[in-house]
This record gives sequence, C-alpha cells and structure tokens, in this order.
Amino acid sequence: MKKMLSKILRTSNKSLRVLQNGSVCSVSIRKTSVWTPEGIIKSPFKTIEIPNVSLYHYVWHNLDKWPERTMAVCAETGRGYTYEQAFKLSHTLGANLRKKLKIRDGDTVMIMLPNVPDYPLVAMGILEAGGVISTINPVYTAHEVQRQLIMSEAKAIITLPDLTGVVKQALQQAKVNIPIIVVKTNGEPIPEGTIAFNELSEDVHVDLSCLKQVRRDPKDICFLPYSSGTTGMPKGVVLTHRNIVANCEQISDPIIRCHEDTTESHQDVVLAVLPFFHIYAATVLMFHKMRHGIKMVTLAKFQPEVFLHTLLKHKVNWLFVAPPLVMLMANHPLSSPKLYRYLDNVINGAAGMTSSDVERFLEKVQRKIRYNQGYGLTETSPAIALGHKDVQNYDIVGNALPNTELKIVDLELKSLGPNQMGEILVRGPQVMKGYKDNPEANAEAFTKDGWFRTGDLAMVDEQGMLRIYDRLKELIKVKGFQVPPAELEALLRDHPAVNDAAVVGVPHATKGESPKAFVALKPGKSASAKDLCDFVADKVATYKKIDELLIIDSIPRSSAGKILRKDLKAKYC
Repeated sequence: MKKMLSKILRTSNKSLRVLQNGSVCSVSIRKTSVWTPEGIIKSPFKTIEIPNVSLYHYVWHNLDKWPERTMAVCAETGRGYTYEQAFKLSHTLGANLRKKLKIRDGDTVMIMLPNVPDYPLVAMGILEAGGVISTINPVYTAHEVQRQLIMSEAKAIITLPDLTGVVKQALQQAKVNIPIIVVKTNGEPIPEGTIAFNELSEDVHVDLSCLKQVRRDPKDICFLPYSSGTTGMPKGVVLTHRNIVANCEQISDPIIRCHEDTTESHQDVVLAVLPFFHIYAATVLMFHKMRHGIKMVTLAKFQPEVFLHTLLKHKVNWLFVAPPLVMLMANHPLSSPKLYRYLDNVINGAAGMTSSDVERFLEKVQRKIRYNQGYGLTETSPAIALGHKDVQNYDIVGNALPNTELKIVDLELKSLGPNQMGEILVRGPQVMKGYKDNPEANAEAFTKDGWFRTGDLAMVDEQGMLRIYDRLKELIKVKGFQVPPAELEALLRDHPAVNDAAVVGVPHATKGESPKAFVALKPGKSASAKDLCDFVADKVATYKKIDELLIIDSIPRSSAGKILRKDLKAKYC
C-alpha cells in the first residue's frame, strides 16, 4: 500500500483552559480573535491538510503497523477479527461484489445490521468494490425499508438471517429484485433465496484483479445515510470520501484528539454501543478508530447490565455516548467506581446535556476523567465542534474543529456577535454535498453564499466556545417569548424522582403556545404532576412555567438519543 503524505506535525501555543463558570484563564490557541469583523467565527486550531485519498485507502493506511491486533470483537460471544483478517475478507468481498453481484462504481449497497464485528469489514468491502454505503436501522419495518430501498436505488442489501423476512417483504412492496446477503453470527442456516456473506468474503478463488477497474475520486459519494426525520421525512445525505476523511482528521487534532496511538504496549478499547448505522458511530467509532488501529467491542443488542459489565470486562477506556447512556450510567444500581475503573474518556454527542446531568455521572466515577460534549449533524459527517480535556464547563461544547467556520445569525440571516443567541451556520470540508435528488431541501439547507443552516439555536462567546440550546423549529413561542424545551427538560431531570423528561409546545387560547411536559419516573420513585410543575416554576420566569404535565412509562428517543417530540405530539397532543 502506498504511503500517503505524512501528517503535518502540529503544536499548540497554549491550551485553552476553561473554568467551571466558563471563563478563560489562559490565552486561546489562536493568538488573534476567533471572531472576524464580518461575524465569522474561525476555529482556534491550526489548519490541517486533508489527505487526497478515498475513505477505503485512508482507513487501511497504517494496516502494516498492527495486522495482528484485534479490530472488532463481540462483547458477548468473543467472536471477532484481527485487522489483517478484516482487510483480507473485505478485499475478497469487494471483488465478489463486482464479479458475482455486478456492483459498479457509484452503486449503492444497503447495510441493515446491528453492531456485529462483521459490520466494519462489510462497510470496507462495499467501498473496495467502488460502491456507496447506505445504512438502515435493523428494527425498521418493511414499509420503512422499502422507502429507503427506492430512494437510495440500492443494488444489494446485507442483513442478518432473522431479518430477511422483513427485507423480502420490503422488496415486494418496492417492486425491486436485488440480492440479499446474510451475515451468519452463530452458524444458523441461510434463508432460501439469499447469499451467505462468508461465501463472498472467504472465496479463495475469486479474481481480485477486477478491483483494478475501480475508479473513485475523493469528491465522489461514499456514504448515503438518511437523516433521522425527527422534524420531517428522512432525506438522503450525500457524503463524499473527502467529507468523512476530513472529519476523521479534524477530530485527530492533538488538542482534541479522540484516540491514543496504538503501539506495541498499548491499544485503545472503545465500546461500540452507539449504532454503526448512524453517522456518529460510523465516522467517530468505526472509520476513525480503524484508521488508528483501535479495538472495537461491539454490542448487537443493548441490555443495560451487559453494557455496564462490558465496560469492566473488556477494560474499555474510550466511550462515545448519547444522553440516555449517561443517565443510565449515573442512575443504574450497578454503577460504581469499580465498574468505571478503566474508563478515561467519555464523549457525548447526538444531543446536549446539562452540567447537573453530567455531574451525577461523574460522582459515580469518583476520579478525574475526560468528559466532553461534541456537536454535529448527519449533514456534517458529523462533527462540527468538540471540547478538549481542559473544558470543565459541561454546559458548553467547545470550539469549532480545524478548517471549520461558524456563524450565528438572526431570523433574517443577519450575523450576530458574541453571546447573542441565533441559528448556527457552518462551513467546512465535512459539510455534505447535498441531499440526494432533493433540490428543494438543498435550497432551504444552504444560503446563497454557501453556508449550511443547521436549524439549531446556539450562542458563541468571545473565545469561540459554542453552546447549543435547542432545535430552532422546536422552540415554544409563549406570548412572543421563546422557550427552549431543553431548558425545561434539564430542570425536570434535576428532580430526584425523574428519570427522563420531554417538553413540547401545544396551542393555547391566550398565550399562543404553552409548554406541556412528559416525565418518566425512576423505578420505585413517585411524584405528582403538580409537584413537578411547582419544582420547575420556582426556577423559571413566569412565561416558562409548565401548564400541563403527563407521567408516562418512557420518553421516546431516536437511535441517536434525540427526543422524538413529534411522536409525543402525535400520541398525546
């Protein structure tokens, strides 16, 4: 494998140290202000060089340094692959996808799998064949699958034997006939009319020379996830090789890096509990960690006790989470310093958390570890901003990543200044090419001068530190005042009886809208709706008070941990 240009060595002037109150006690990394006169917020980190290669070649670049290291292993069964095994199997899979299934450059192959050790090499095999990866949640119904089959124009689908019934039904509904490849995880027979994954990946007779025909440019699409649809119908997000390679390099900056180097005596261990079918895990947990020779411990099915015991059993030192996992680790009866003894780094993404939520978890750890917030979207590959280990104000995210620019604007898209709240816009190499076959959505998503509109309400201080408040579309308008649901949800979770909470806006005769709350209580705890409303009322302005509260069994969340407020509205409002 040819060596790429060696990575530019970077050193910082001084780390940006942030106290609990958010104030800065030393000079920022960038000597000049991160704010330009035009209201553009520059990254304080040094500009990086992005390798001009495909994602496939980027990931395998350092393979010769750790061929015998474990790449992925199942947390429960111990079944897994070394890096060398994964490379050879994905290479053979790629050849057979072209030879036997006639996959060509730019063809989409859908992956419908839970987090199994085979997932990374399946993804790499598709890229090796010149294909485009489109991921889908394995719990989707046939109706949801058929919709993505049609929109993505998939030429094949890779799944588990027990999911083939749903897949076949989806193919019938979509009126398409494409190959179904099944990954056997425990020796079960393959269903009729399907192809065994191992027959394609372990075929010693396949002619590998067909891979020489693959021609993929860094600007070509390589990944086609579909946005969560929390505020509308899912849209195909066109991410290029360069988008994801850039994002992997951005989170490898020495000051914010999300890994330690793999050496003869050390290998990071990351628990892959977040789903690989979501861009957060796909980029940050899978592609980035493979690039650096890190061991991934996969969980195919989330079970709280298995998740917690795996942290200790596999000596997990890196954990990437969404808010529900942090709350679980803070509140579960098994939580203890012993259970978290190897955990040194926790990065939260997908949705924000307040300091009080984080501190409850850190109290269970009982030692100093790195805990940071990250911010991003499917459309940004995903990371936009990330805190570093000296950021101890858990209400903020941190600075924009290298090569990334931000802007805070009002409703008329006019630039705002430091400490002013508005919509956050972003520009950088990780921003998507656009939505697939959706010019109307693209026109709404991008400004005329090329900025991507995130739809998130945020504020940035003088040092470029980003704080996310809520989705712009989900703000509650009470008598002309704006009420972020996340603020009230955080207050409700501070109540000792509350496990989780959600707040939505509902029509009101005199106020226009009014906050309505939904609360799930902790096991064995009790509280009345009036108690909880009064608890919040004591802490907020009059217009933010909750007028109605309903106690339910659980708060619906997406696979990425985001509250599904639209589902609550549909069911209860």
